[in-house]
Amino acid sequence: MELNKKVILVTGANNGIGYETVAALSSASSDFHVLLGSRSPEKGETALEGLRSSLGDSLKASISVVQLDVTDAKSIEAAKGRIEREFGRLDVLISNAGIIVYEPVDTLTALRRCFETNVFGAMMVTEALEPLLRKSSRPYLIYVSSDMGSITNRLDPDFKHKAIRGETYRMSKSALNMLAACHRYNYADWCKVVAFNPGWCISDLTGPQGREMRIQGGARDPKEAGLALLEVVQGKRDADIARNGMVDIEGGISPW
Repeated sequence: MELNKKVILVTGANNGIGYETVAALSSASSDFHVLLGSRSPEKGETALEGLRSSLGDSLKASISVVQLDVTDAKSIEAAKGRIEREFGRLDVLISNAGIIVYEPVDTLTALRRCFETNVFGAMMVTEALEPLLRKSSRPYLIYVSSDMGSITNRLDPDFKHKAIRGETYRMSKSALNMLAACHRYNYADWCKVVAFNPGWCISDLTGPQGREMRIQGGARDPKEAGLALLEVVQGKRDADIARNGMVDIEGGISPW
């Protein structure tokens, strides 16, 4: 890899918003090297082959798969070691890995699962990779959050998703927003920190039936979220980042 390339890691990138973000970044510039983070190396390689096939001649960036399970400390440390050895720094961390617990489990189990990935994992990955981000001349730390985690929206009688309960998921995204706010304050002198709201996207988060429900319900194509995240990385949303709230896929900000 050329040393002047911008090194970008996307966690949870073998499908959904993460996959489409890698696609958007990879077709945008040959100045990027994109690290496709995947808990399963096999699924990561399959995703990479899919990208190469679908993008064809429009593929500009170089891409490599990094095994990364955000709930596993050893996996996080191994990923950090590899990035440090091969690239020496990290310019952009897009913390996208996330889950919704839709199986019929008790509330405490659902809470633990959601927070383990959506909050604890996100924090541990940032903590591990902070030294590499500090070596970048213009680092970005981006947390893929959700307007479902907005306390303001939850109490708004006109919020379009007010009827959806999803307490465990909502709570985890609210906590992720607080994590982003804390890092925005703590890292203010050296890093741009973003909480990003992708809106309601088609995904596999809630299984095949949930995916079909999202399609029927008019959920947006995750490609739109990928393109919006590309704009963040390119610096086109810096004015919104400076405001108080989540950078919204449709422009402007969403309330905390």
